[in-house]
Amino acid sequence: MARSTSTTFAVLLTGALAACGSKPAADAASAAPITVTIGSENVTTVTDATLNSGPSLSGTLAAEKTASIRAEVGGPVIAVLVEPGVHVSKGTPLARIDESAIRESWLSAKSGVTQATLAAENAARDQQRAERLLAAGAIAENALEGARRGNLGAQAQLEDAKSRFAQAQKMLDNTVVKAPYDGIVSDKTVNAGDIVAPGAPMFTVVDPSTMRLEGAVPADQLGLVRMGAPVTFAITGYPGKSFTGAITNVYPSADPQTRQVRVYVRIPNASQGLVGGLYATGRVASTVRQGLTAPLTAVDQRGVSASVVRLKGGKTERVTVTIGVRDESTERVELTSGVALGDTLLIGAAQGITPGTPVKVAASADKPAAPKN
Repeated sequence: MARSTSTTFAVLLTGALAACGSKPAADAASAAPITVTIGSENVTTVTDATLNSGPSLSGTLAAEKTASIRAEVGGPVIAVLVEPGVHVSKGTPLARIDESAIRESWLSAKSGVTQATLAAENAARDQQRAERLLAAGAIAENALEGARRGNLGAQAQLEDAKSRFAQAQKMLDNTVVKAPYDGIVSDKTVNAGDIVAPGAPMFTVVDPSTMRLEGAVPADQLGLVRMGAPVTFAITGYPGKSFTGAITNVYPSADPQTRQVRVYVRIPNASQGLVGGLYATGRVASTVRQGLTAPLTAVDQRGVSASVVRLKGGKTERVTVTIGVRDESTERVELTSGVALGDTLLIGAAQGITPGTPVKVAASADKPAAPKN
């Protein structure tokens, strides 16, 4: 009986010792930190960069110089010399209007100038002769006055004849429709054989070397807009490319309905790669700042203070940061405190990792995040 009791105690003691030995092992296992592996797409780095901040603009591009060319004289169109899309230089003939009737008026006006010139010369000589005769006492004073009045009338008629001839010359010149400046013919509304009246539209010529964008900014942001301020644009049809312009005009009053103020932006287009009608979105660079920056997606702004999750010494830590300038075009933000140049920050789903957790960044961005014991 005693042997049986001793045996039972030994078994219990052995079990108790075994139980005591296994508890520290379990505690050690539960206390061991779990390393989380994340992809490189879940991390970013604090960099030193230039940020631009200001009101956004959007609108449709149009050539800054656009001429709607209309007929200045009436008559049949005898020739159309250009087609839409053709580059023209200043003074290039675009079309010809029949000049027959106008040339007759021109010849008549030219003849009138010749006759008036002869009459004016005779009247001038008559005045000179009368002055000499009066000096010699051969005529009375009133005779000289009559000669002077005759000369003045002849000179006036000469000026009138010259004016009529100049008008006739202008009308004759206008029978040849010419380009007002270097540009591209963007539209043609006449054909040979058409009869046009004065003021009838014929061509549209644009100068594509400079484009213009009309946009609007909220009235409460007008203080951020100034003449000559640079504007950076993204334009439909040119993915991945940016264009730079400058504000040239600010409308003097706000729209009473939208409370926005129109602004005009000039965009150089020396290569003539841009065309009218394209949609553009841009931002006025009213504030330019050089500083430490990070993507907007790396900053958590849901709390009282903005914060980031930083990877330091292989572990995560939540750090309070101060936000400065925001650059909406690059989707980056200035961090004025809390981080240093080169710090590694977590973005995306990785921001949910508990602070103090060991983290390993996988070499391949395609490798899924997985815990490692």
